Amino acid sequence: MAKKVAVIGAGVSGLISLKCCVDDGLEPTCFERTEDIGGVWRFKENVEDGRASIYQSVITNTSKEMSCFSDFPMPEDFPNFLHNSKLLEYFRIFAKKFDLLKYIQFQTTVLSVRKCPDFSSSGQWKVVTQSNGKEQSAVFDAVMVCSGHHILPHIPLKSFPGIERFKGQYFHSRQYKHPDGFEGKRILVIGMGNSGSDIAVELSKNAAQVFISTRHGTWVMSRISEDGYPWDSVFHTRFRSMLRNVLPRTAVKWMIEQQMNRWFNHENYGLEPQNKYIMKEPVLNDDVPSRLLCGAIKVKSTVKELTETSAIFEDGTVEENIDVIIFATGYSFSFPFLEDSLVKVENSMVSLYKYIFPAHLDKSTLACIGLIQPLGSIFPTAELQARWVTRVFKGLCSLPSERTMMMDIIKRNEKRIDLFGESQSQTLQTNYVDYLDELALEIGAKPDFCSLLFKDPKLAVRLYFGPCNSYQYRLVGPGQWEGARNAIFTQKQRILKPLKTRALKDSSNFSVSFLLKILGLLAVVVAFFCQLQWS
Repeated sequence: MAKKVAVIGAGVSGLISLKCCVDDGLEPTCFERTEDIGGVWRFKENVEDGRASIYQSVITNTSKEMSCFSDFPMPEDFPNFLHNSKLLEYFRIFAKKFDLLKYIQFQTTVLSVRKCPDFSSSGQWKVVTQSNGKEQSAVFDAVMVCSGHHILPHIPLKSFPGIERFKGQYFHSRQYKHPDGFEGKRILVIGMGNSGSDIAVELSKNAAQVFISTRHGTWVMSRISEDGYPWDSVFHTRFRSMLRNVLPRTAVKWMIEQQMNRWFNHENYGLEPQNKYIMKEPVLNDDVPSRLLCGAIKVKSTVKELTETSAIFEDGTVEENIDVIIFATGYSFSFPFLEDSLVKVENSMVSLYKYIFPAHLDKSTLACIGLIQPLGSIFPTAELQARWVTRVFKGLCSLPSERTMMMDIIKRNEKRIDLFGESQSQTLQTNYVDYLDELALEIGAKPDFCSLLFKDPKLAVRLYFGPCNSYQYRLVGPGQWEGARNAIFTQKQRILKPLKTRALKDSSNFSVSFLLKILGLLAVVVAFFCQLQWS
């Protein structure tokens, strides 16, 4: 008989987990507490307890070709960076294509997940749910936790003396929906991650003044990279990842600094990170520099104290008549339906083998999907996690001993701190390409470049120097997709399709950037011969 799997949540991680279960011959049942799919990407005007919440204008920071599921490219006419409603449309098409809705029980809350009495031999779980006020329980062979980590707002009020005296309005960014009602206000946004920057930019268009407070500074990147291509299709290649891994840290730091300052000098804008050695997740925002140039946004240091109407900063400056404070200070996460002994959360950290499996369980039948923050798209990451997990559930892949897993958890955490720092917002951070390859290796889906160099050199070059997208993990191994190679070679077409909405009389392929490269090469040759002549 097929093993029964409980999938908790019908967001992105839940949907792809359902598909992976079906692909591997498992029998899934998904419990979704709301009335629809989409999770955090489904915008609603009201904020609901226990559910992720976004503002109306949210657009993805990762492009469609780097974010789609591995055997289901997004429609070529979709824009490269999608509004939340457009991304939700993709999820609906995906769910319909693979007939996933029939596995979902909507408006059903998971109350508890407990080990069965014979867990040490069976690995089974008793899952108690509630729907329409009625409780039910069922036994499952395995559980996939896909409830996300953008639900519980983190507001460190103790870090802001005087907040109790402040007479204005203050709230967490989770409650922000749109700029209506903030016209003419003096607004302080605390925290300069992606949400804080987005909100500050949006409010600055009609507010009297917006201030944004950052503790350590940050790099700000444009979504547009070389030749106008999406940033992640240029940044996330195996070649670049290899360079970042083998070069000395000082060299990597210098390369990143040069790359980040190519658009604008962060020091001049008061944004340069305090510790440039730390690979903190950059802010993706095309408008921040221009709003700073216009004076609509002003960057401030850490808030030292608040009064009834003003904010005092660590550098001694004071901003008077603050009307609104928005805490864009991130999220904590918890699993109220799990016992602490199963997935214990301490200081916004969990000890999971490869961010997925609790190491101490007798049976590896509980997994967390999507509880990670890669320097890239979460969608292909969650998909590879789910593909590995379902094969572990089936017994086709095995995990090492508890001791080995705990050693890996400790070593991985030390490496994470070394690369990304100890900030609360970085506890789930990981390198993108390295982690994808690591998961793919577990299931035998990582391409063999040495073999491809002889069999298909054109593909091998594209895999190593081109964008590291999800299609690459469908070329070989379980779940192999016959359309993967074609999807890799046609991705440029899908990137450019939504941009070519105006017919041009002369569509020559001879680009200015190519001309500059030729001229640069000629300059090197001329300099070489001049040097020979003088010597």
